[in-house]
Amino acid sequence: MERLTAAELRTLFLFEELDQDQLDWLAGHGHVETREAGTAVLTEGEPATCFFVLLEGTVALCRTIGGQRIEVSRSELRGSYFGATQAYLELDQPTYQMTVESITATSMLQFDADEIGPMIRAWFPMAMHLLEGLFWGMRNTQATVGQHERLTALGALSAGLTHELNNPAAAAVRATAALRERVAGMRHKLALLAQGAIDPEVLPSLVKLQEKAVERVAKAPKLSPLQASDAEDEVADWLDDHDIGGGWDVAPVLVAAGLDVEWLENELVPCPAAVTGSAVHWLRYTVETEMLMNEIEDATTRVSTLVGAAKQYSQMDRAPFQVVDVHELLDSTLVMFGGKLGDVRVVKDYDRALPRIPAYAGELNQVWTNMIDNALSAMGGSGTLTVRTSGQDRNVVVEIGDTGPGIPQDVRSRIFEPFFTTKPVGEGTGLGLEISWRIVVNKHHGEIRVESRPGDTRFQVVLPLEAPTA
Repeated sequence: MERLTAAELRTLFLFEELDQDQLDWLAGHGHVETREAGTAVLTEGEPATCFFVLLEGTVALCRTIGGQRIEVSRSELRGSYFGATQAYLELDQPTYQMTVESITATSMLQFDADEIGPMIRAWFPMAMHLLEGLFWGMRNTQATVGQHERLTALGALSAGLTHELNNPAAAAVRATAALRERVAGMRHKLALLAQGAIDPEVLPSLVKLQEKAVERVAKAPKLSPLQASDAEDEVADWLDDHDIGGGWDVAPVLVAAGLDVEWLENELVPCPAAVTGSAVHWLRYTVETEMLMNEIEDATTRVSTLVGAAKQYSQMDRAPFQVVDVHELLDSTLVMFGGKLGDVRVVKDYDRALPRIPAYAGELNQVWTNMIDNALSAMGGSGTLTVRTSGQDRNVVVEIGDTGPGIPQDVRSRIFEPFFTTKPVGEGTGLGLEISWRIVVNKHHGEIRVESRPGDTRFQVVLPLEAPTA
């Protein structure tokens, strides 16, 4: 095993200021390692067990970004160091932050991280305090800003959800108030019918007519404003021809319920007792009541759907790690963005044959939130948001695309870096994609890919179908 002498170590700028005892210790604990061109020295994500100092040759430092290995820097400077560069910190299970490859044949001085770390702390106590303060300060800042990022996103989504809930809730309140009036009016009309000279044998026919009208409401066709206006004029004229007052007030309700002139001719004319003012107004109150009840049902169903989506999004009362359907997670996140979509067209292209996957559902929702929010911001309120799922080998691929201006080539390799953002000051913290990267890559052992050109930007999240082994 080749070793360097203390004199040779002093020629390296990293060690030139050390005293003789320190150099002697390094000479006794470090040894020379060689690598052929094109081979890896160390790999990103593996345990950081060694500290290297370059003696000869050229190495490249790379990081995996967006599913691609990107060369961050290249060095042939004698004395350059890499590997367990944070060995002086007492970290639990540290890992290499980059991959280092030998571009040419290289020789390096290698130290065991568990040996050199304690010695550095013993030799330079004040420097260690300063470096630890810098390291932990940056980490705490990142954690604090990341938490703020999550709270800001949650606040924006909560505001949108509140707005979405308010609309159906207000509609239900209005419909309930109107329904109360219509029921009172129906009771009044029923009293008028009872007081009139109507043969009791005719009442069953009127009740049957009422049931037919209610059935018609459920089948009422959707009319354009022009079609509805023409139909209302025809019904109003028919009512006037049959000496039924208030046709201008009754016609819109009958038309909205699908009771056109043809239906009135077929159902009312055969029952003369029905072609009276009181009977027609009673019929009007019947169909209007039915439509109001439908409106209340639709509004309360919408509220229930929104609450269900919010529970799905927050994963409230659910285990952090579970087997989930990614489509349910995507749908719940889109519901939370209802208030921010504006004029954006949403296209869902789901492969419903995909199986459920093991995942941290709440954290995946945060990934979708960050990516959809970035897409909406890039499109500026208009465009097409595409959410697509597909299978690939033993993985599920979730693609979120937008029709914004795209990501410039010169910044594409930096979008996953902490605190890097292309948004104006005050609009972004630069941690949304960095957090998404850590959730997908570090926690789910998946990857994130990026394809971008003007009018077509796609983020692809690749998630394994099987839970990683411990």
